[in-house]
Amino acid sequence: MPVFFRSRAGRQWLSLMALGAALWVVGAVLQFGDLLALFVQQFDSYGADKLVLALAVAGTMSFVYSVLRITDLRKEMDLRAKAEAKADWTATHDHLTKLPNRYAFERAVLLHRRAQIDAYSEEWERNVSIFCVDLDGFKKVNDLIGHNGGDALLVEVSKRICAIGSADSVYRFGGDEFIIVATGLSSQHEERLSRLLIQAVTRPIHINGFAVEVGASVGYDRWQQGERLEDTAHRADLAMYEAKSRGPNNYLAFEASMRDKVALRASLEAKLRVAIKNKAIRPFYQPLIDLKTDEVCGFEALARWTDDEGNSIPPAVFIGIAEETGLITVLFEDLLSQACNDALAWDDHITLSFNVSPVQMEDRLLTARIFKALTVNDLPAHRLEIEITENALIQDPASAAAVLDELHDAGVQIALDDFGTGYSSLSQLASYRFDKIKIDKSFIATYRDDERQEKIVRAMLALGVSLNIKTTAEGIEEPRQLNHLLELGCDVGQGYFFGRPMPAGDISAFLTQRNATLAAE
Repeated sequence: MPVFFRSRAGRQWLSLMALGAALWVVGAVLQFGDLLALFVQQFDSYGADKLVLALAVAGTMSFVYSVLRITDLRKEMDLRAKAEAKADWTATHDHLTKLPNRYAFERAVLLHRRAQIDAYSEEWERNVSIFCVDLDGFKKVNDLIGHNGGDALLVEVSKRICAIGSADSVYRFGGDEFIIVATGLSSQHEERLSRLLIQAVTRPIHINGFAVEVGASVGYDRWQQGERLEDTAHRADLAMYEAKSRGPNNYLAFEASMRDKVALRASLEAKLRVAIKNKAIRPFYQPLIDLKTDEVCGFEALARWTDDEGNSIPPAVFIGIAEETGLITVLFEDLLSQACNDALAWDDHITLSFNVSPVQMEDRLLTARIFKALTVNDLPAHRLEIEITENALIQDPASAAAVLDELHDAGVQIALDDFGTGYSSLSQLASYRFDKIKIDKSFIATYRDDERQEKIVRAMLALGVSLNIKTTAEGIEEPRQLNHLLELGCDVGQGYFFGRPMPAGDISAFLTQRNATLAAE
């Protein structure tokens, strides 16, 4: 608009122009009325008055119709706006907890990036902290109380989180992961909020007569001026996973080393895929010794991987990655087939012991995979011993019982591994059929120096005798440990005292040397 019209004189000039236009319109209407009256007088004999009346009625009806049509259109527009608002709310909110979802967060990020709304942008220009919360042990609780109970738990957890912060700043990212956006927090307040989140989530929740508890892992980071908000959320997510790796109910602020750790893991995952494809992961074998005859009665297969650079990757690292990425099934089949083939070279009384992870117990084709490896390599079922941890049995007890019964019926032996370190050890012995229990090496390493540990080991061995189940002691490294276990009646021993894990090509020499030593004694 020209500068003249912004001045007081310009505004007065515009007002005079508008008044003149209004007077001209009034004059035109009055003139049209005079012309219409003259028309009716001149053509009255031809029914001009009736024509004018008809036109007037038609005009009035058209006006009424227009008003009604406009009213209907407005109602239709209101209904459409409400429907669109409802659809938008549904798309941007979690149907269970009614919290904003991932899509709503992405929209908030977009608004922040484009700064389309001044008030919104000003709010987020203050220092922003993003917290990522993931529940610990939710799957176990969900299995215990069912999916409906799990849903009720998530609803209660969301209410507790919202009670700490604004509901508009809490997002559910699916599953058991939540995002909280907070503004104006100092470093001390960030730590305090993390502790409050953990305390709120971990309080017992009563559902269907059960008092259930879950833990929480919290990671957080602060948004820096000029960066993308999703980058801050990603760093908070990395911090949360690092906190989770350190155990339940931990919280951590993001550090640069966490990104390096994730990059290393991604590199290891890529290498692992290639190693599995090229069958570069090989089974090594640690001897199992019959303590009553001092003879080798079996070998436990242990996965070993040395990468192309000559670095030995710990089994706990690459097995964990294989379980998380779904590669464990292919790795299991490959290693079991190799081990069954290697076992054919041993004497018939020597068994092959092989571990099954908790993740694999959820595989409905587990028994079929085991039988396939036995059949392809022509290894008798009674020469295979499957080791299962207690934790693997609690995920789906009915399914686990069916798997163990099917293996037992085929002649495969079953060992309860890491006995005493999992859940409800005595309950597992009562619910499932086992041929052997393996006392975890953590008990063997300390029981001579800890009176309570020694009593526990004695009780485990006595339990095996009373149930007519063989016992294996893991982690035997010293003669004094062996002598004491012999006195207590332990059946089988395993540990560095007898031999370290070795490749299949070294077993023949090991057996020859051991037999020669026994003969000399």
